Amino acid sequence: MENQQINSGNARVDYEYRRRRNAEEMRHQVISFAISIFLTLVAFGSVLAGFDKWFVVPFILMLAIVQVIFQLYYFMHMANKGHEAPQLFIYGGVIIGFAAILTFLTIVWI
Repeated sequence: MENQQINSGNARVDYEYRRRRNAEEMRHQVISFAISIFLTLVAFGSVLAGFDKWFVVPFILMLAIVQVIFQLYYFMHMANKGHEAPQLFIYGGVIIGFAAILTFLTIVWI
């Protein structure tokens, strides 16, 4: 949700707008939560099905990345306006972390 308060001068209009916006936000939260639960069940199902570990490990890591994206954008409200600075730092940290891991893997393998 944005930090701005809408004030049209009409209390009824303001109330209806906030109510509609909150309902939409809650719908996004519930959908994201349901998708996260589904992805978790798919990960457990892939392990219980007895697939080869060379399939299961990358598959679970991929599902984990998708869940992190859902967590950031919907549960932490980063999809809303006004969150550009935290996005910059998170993405910068991901890039630096990926570069560091890639560097250490390259050094070890040589």
